Amino acid sequence: MSPADPRDSRPDAVLPADRTRGGLGLALLGSELAVLFRRVRTIALLAALALIPVLLAVAVRVTSSDGGGGRGPAFLGDITQNGLFVSLTALTVAIPLFLPLTVGVVAGDTIAGEASLGTLRYLLVTPVGRVRLLLVKYAAAAAFCLAATLVVVVFGAIAGAALFPVGPVTLLSGQTIGLGDYALRLLLMALYVTVSLLGLTAIGVFASTLTSVPVGAMAATIVLSTVAQIVDALPQLDVLDPWLFTHHWLGFADLMRDPVSWDSFGANALLQAGYVVVFGALALGRFTTKDVLS
Repeated sequence: MSPADPRDSRPDAVLPADRTRGGLGLALLGSELAVLFRRVRTIALLAALALIPVLLAVAVRVTSSDGGGGRGPAFLGDITQNGLFVSLTALTVAIPLFLPLTVGVVAGDTIAGEASLGTLRYLLVTPVGRVRLLLVKYAAAAAFCLAATLVVVVFGAIAGAALFPVGPVTLLSGQTIGLGDYALRLLLMALYVTVSLLGLTAIGVFASTLTSVPVGAMAATIVLSTVAQIVDALPQLDVLDPWLFTHHWLGFADLMRDPVSWDSFGANALLQAGYVVVFGALALGRFTTKDVLS
């Protein structure tokens, strides 16, 4: 191997051979997370997501100041009454397009990105194994889902508090709750959205095992997300709705009711688990049998 090989720049390039399997797996996961979240592309994706609630809050502030507050959906008017609604509104805006787009980029790059850089074969030389490596890649992509969702929620809360009044929150069911209770519900909504994206992540990882061109895997993942949402919106295809991984994406609104309805949470978790199992198995089957030449 040439000393100039780009694979040498990875933090996990040298792993002691006498580590236990568990320790080696944790070391590889830590290294993968460090590589992922230090990338300029990842930072740019998270920064773009942070801009969504900020721009939303600024736009509502400007339009409400110049007398244009009556335009747009009704829920935008709720922001002017309580800035804490910015996080909820930003999640609603981000989950159909922006969050799937960023997740598609990260998941589609998991295996194909290593192959395109010529680092995949070198990673497999370490005593990790293909199954463990694929699981680590998926876990890192899932961690990005959580980070991306939290960025939208946190920056939404900051922008809302900075530009609008903040106080007790009125739920969709009419009851009023305090800031602590609402903060807990926001965290649960972030968890709900993270779970919603796990099926798409599994699809992206599977697509990434099919090619050494990461752009192709990214595009396929994003397109499938868009197609699933279009199919979900067509009443003629309602029979397919319960099987679409996008079907429960907006169900986090049930957490804004009292008592909380957990039906959507459970149905969504079960559906996403099914996609993770199916596409995880397909990814494992493909990755463990393919010839790695780069």
